[in-house]
Amino acid sequence: MRVLPLFVVALFALPLVAPAAMAAEITKIGDIERGASVTLQGEVTRILDEDEFRLEDETGSVRIYIGWRNRVMVEVGEEVTVKGFVDDDLVDYFRPEIYAQQIVRADGETVTLN
Repeated sequence: MRVLPLFVVALFALPLVAPAAMAAEITKIGDIERGASVTLQGEVTRILDEDEFRLEDETGSVRIYIGWRNRVMVEVGEEVTVKGFVDDDLVDYFRPEIYAQQIVRADGETVTLN
């Protein structure tokens, strides 16, 4: 009897994993921690600047920074998913900011930020 290496078995088993299990876990805004990578879902409640907006869910709100090379492409009232990381700067300790790396709009359009 021939034994297959474990990584080969894992490759064939991967498609059997439920798609929801493979999706990024959504972090509630009220649960974000400094320095953590997060995926947030919520409503855009305010455009703060040409490269910042405020995102809100049922647990709170947070500032989303999209980078100086990008311009806000969302609108107030729009539901979005933001993938990025929480700034770990001490100045922002009491008002964290998310550095967005990707925004997924309600229509499924995915914007990767540079």
